[in-house]
Amino acid sequence: MILFLYLDQDTWIHRLEARTKIITVGILFSLCLCFNHPLYLAAISAGIMAIAIWARALPNIWKLRYILILLVIFSTLLWPFFAKGPTLLWSWGSLQISQESLLYGIGMGLRLATFVVAGLIFLSTTRHEEFINGLIRMGMPYPFAFALSTALRLVPTFVGVGATIIQAQTSRGLDLETGNIFRRVGKFIPQAVPLFIYAIRHTNYLAMALESRGFDPQSSRTLYYEPQLRRKDYGVLVFFVLLLGIMLYMRLGLSLGAVMPGRL
Repeated sequence: MILFLYLDQDTWIHRLEARTKIITVGILFSLCLCFNHPLYLAAISAGIMAIAIWARALPNIWKLRYILILLVIFSTLLWPFFAKGPTLLWSWGSLQISQESLLYGIGMGLRLATFVVAGLIFLSTTRHEEFINGLIRMGMPYPFAFALSTALRLVPTFVGVGATIIQAQTSRGLDLETGNIFRRVGKFIPQAVPLFIYAIRHTNYLAMALESRGFDPQSSRTLYYEPQLRRKDYGVLVFFVLLLGIMLYMRLGLSLGAVMPGRL
């Protein structure tokens, strides 16, 4: 079972410094927040998908295709009942759906799906060590970076242990496929007990290993891996900062102060 999303490819995006990719992902998230209209968000989503193709991250996106589709569908179905607009399309008693609210729901679905795709691109092109190293070099205190690094490493470990427990119980005759959804969920609940026991034991072993090695999060340390920002990193950062500035100008300058859902 492959639990990590990193794809070992030799692409131009893979060779970017981790700090460049961290800042760029933040800018991509900000671009998605600039607009509410689905046409603008679709254009941003298309650009991010082009980056995904360039980064050869499509295999990971394909793995989560159903989640991305459900995000768009549920957002499109739910938001029209909460957002309001003047152009009424359908009404039933107190329930009303307007053109603006429908467009807003589609836009929010595209925004959530684009968030996921941008994060998948980052995880597909950045090693775990590069990510933590980049955070430290950007000024994050080492104790916080170490805690984040430990959490990121424990997640796939626990997922793998959970899969092993399920396979072991299935080989012993446990039927997890029959019955309605509530019965099937109920069958999974007892499997959490050995997983919790393993998590407690693993955490205890980790604490003892750190203590036996004299780990002190406050002590000064040097880093073996110390990459430097290169010309192409600065070029990427300048490009996306300018792109964000243009999008903010379009949002603030062309919206004419409109806050109605379904517009800019």
